[in-house]
Amino acid sequence: MDAIEALRSRYSGRALQEPAPSGAALEIILESASRAPDHGRLRPWRFILIEREQRAAFGDLLAAQAQRMRPGSTPEALERERQKAFRAPLIIVVAAIPNPEAKIPPIEQILAAGAAAQNIMLASFAQGFNAMWKTGDAAYDEEVKRAFGLAPQDSIVGFLYLGTDSAEPPALTRPSWRERTQTWNPVT
Repeated sequence: MDAIEALRSRYSGRALQEPAPSGAALEIILESASRAPDHGRLRPWRFILIEREQRAAFGDLLAAQAQRMRPGSTPEALERERQKAFRAPLIIVVAAIPNPEAKIPPIEQILAAGAAAQNIMLASFAQGFNAMWKTGDAAYDEEVKRAFGLAPQDSIVGFLYLGTDSAEPPALTRPSWRERTQTWNPVT
C-alpha cells in the first residue's frame, strides 16, 4: 500500500486479533516510528512493547489504577479494566521523555512522540494490520508511569493496540477537510 492510500484509507480498528505484527513487520513499524518529525533530533520517545503473555500483568496494572482512582469500584468494573489489556495481541506504550535541558520546548518534544505514534498507526495499516490509540486515566497516572520505568514528568502519549482486524471496516462518514481549513487573512 502506498503512503497516500494509507493516509486516506486508515481507520482505527475496533476488534483486533492474532496475528500481531512481529519480526520484520514489527521492525518496519518501529523504524517508521523513529522517522517521525523531531525538532532538534532529540528522539524524545520510548516504545515499550507489551506482548501476548505480558497482557495479564498490564490488565492488573489497569485494574489497580482504577481501584486507586475509584475505591468503590465493583469487581465487575475492575474486571472490565483488566480486559482492556486483551483488546489486541500487541500493545505499544508510546512515551514522551522530554529533555528539559534542550532548547526545544517540552510541548514540541511531546508532539514528536505523538508523531511517532501516528507513524506506528500508519505503518501497521500499510502492512495489513491495524491499530487503535487509547489513553484514559491510566496514561496520566504516576504509578502506571513508574511501572513502565517512566518519571513523573514523562508522558504516556498513548497505548497503541495492534493486531489484525476481526471485523469489516466501519462505514465512516468523514468530514471534509474543507470544513476545518481556512485561508488566513491578516488583520491590518
